Amino acid sequence: MRLLIVCINYAPEIISTGVYATGLAEFMADEGCEVDVVTALPYYPAWKVFDGWGPLWTSRTCERGIRIVHCPIYVPQNPTGLRRILHYISFALSAAPSLLWKGLTRRHDVVVMIVPSLIAAPAAWASARLGGGKAWLHIQDYEVEAAFATGLLKEDSRAGRLAKAFERWILHRFDKVSSISDPMLAKLGEKGLPKERIYEMRNWANLEKVRPMEGVSPLKEELGITTPYVALYSGNIANKQGLEVLPAMARHLSHRDDLTIAICGDGPMRKALEEMSADLPMIRFFPLQPLERLSDLLGMADVHLLPQIAGAADLVLPSKLTNMLASGRPTIATTLADTALGREVEGAGLLVPPGDAAALAQALEGLLDDPETRLRLGARARERALERWQIGSILGRVKTEFKAISDPARRHGRMSRRSRTKT
Repeated sequence: MRLLIVCINYAPEIISTGVYATGLAEFMADEGCEVDVVTALPYYPAWKVFDGWGPLWTSRTCERGIRIVHCPIYVPQNPTGLRRILHYISFALSAAPSLLWKGLTRRHDVVVMIVPSLIAAPAAWASARLGGGKAWLHIQDYEVEAAFATGLLKEDSRAGRLAKAFERWILHRFDKVSSISDPMLAKLGEKGLPKERIYEMRNWANLEKVRPMEGVSPLKEELGITTPYVALYSGNIANKQGLEVLPAMARHLSHRDDLTIAICGDGPMRKALEEMSADLPMIRFFPLQPLERLSDLLGMADVHLLPQIAGAADLVLPSKLTNMLASGRPTIATTLADTALGREVEGAGLLVPPGDAAALAQALEGLLDDPETRLRLGARARERALERWQIGSILGRVKTEFKAISDPARRHGRMSRRSRTKT
C-alpha cells in the first residue's frame, strides 16, 4: 500500500502534532507501506525556521525509507490574525506542486491530510484524485472554531463566514474524516457528515519511551531545581493554552518555598509570560528537552499542569496529554468535566474552572500535601494510558481502515507488475 501524508508539522520538530504525523508515517513504514510525506520546513514551536534548513524545498529519505519533502513556509515572529493565515497559505502554495506531481507519478492508495493546515487540503485532495486513490482528512484542531474562540477571527465577519464555508466544502470532499476525541467526532456529525465517513484516530503515547519514574529524575539536578516539589507545564507556549493563569496561580502560592513551577517549552507567548512572571522566583523557564529525555522530563513532575482556555476545550485535545498520562503523574487541567479534555483527565487528575487561578492554586497545594492521592491518581493515569493510548493498537486499526477504503484490485495489480519485473 502506498501512503502520502500531508502535514505542516513533522520531525525534526519534537512536540505537538508533528510528533503524531511522524509516528503515523514511521509506523506505517515499519508495517511495509511505501510512505511519502509532504511537510513544511521545521519551525515549531519557536516560530523560526530551524538552523540549517531552507530557504527552498528540501528532499530527504529517512532510514525507514520514508520519502520526505520539506516545503518553504512564511513564519511570522508574532503569529496572530492575518499573519497566521498567511503562514498557512504559504504552506498550501509551496506544497501544491509537490502534491500534484506525486499524485501523477506515485499514485498513492491513500492521501492523508492532517489539520492544521486546512488551507492545504484542496491540493491534498487533488493529489489523491489525480492518482486514483482515496482522500482522508485527519483533524487535530478545528482551526476555524479555534480562531473564533481565541479572537483571531470574528465569526460574523466576512472572513469568518468565508472560513466556515471553506471548512464545510472541504469536509464534504474527503472520503474519510477522522479526529481524536468523541466531542470532536460529534462535531463532524453536526457539520453534516454521515457516520460511515467518520473515524476516530486517537493520538497515542509511546509507552516504551515514557515510563513512570522511580525516585528523583536526574534531570531535576541537571536543571538546578532544588525544591522538594515540581509542578510542570511542558509544551507550546501560545495563546490558546491560557498560560497566563500560571503566574496568577503562583501569586496564591507565594508562601510555598518548597515548590518550583517549571515551564519547559517555547512559542510566541513565551516572552510575555516571562514578563508576567518576572517577580515570581518560583516560576522557572527551561528550553525544550530532546525526545530521549522525555521520560526524565515528565518524571521530574510531581504534578502536571494543563491550562486550556474555555472556548477551545472541545475544539482541541492537547497532544501533550497522552505522554503526561503515561508518565504516571497526576494532571490538573483547567477545563469542565463534560469536555473532551475533562473526560480524559477526570479520575487521573483534577479539574478546575478555566482561568480560575485561585482554584488552580488550591488544587495544586492539595495534591502536594496529599502524597497518597498523588500516587493513586498517578497510578490511574498510567493505567488509562495503557487502556486507551497504546500506539500499536491505535495505528494497527488505522492501517486496517486504510486498506478497507483503498482499492484492493489496484494494489494487487501493482504487486503483480512488481513480481513480473523481478522475474
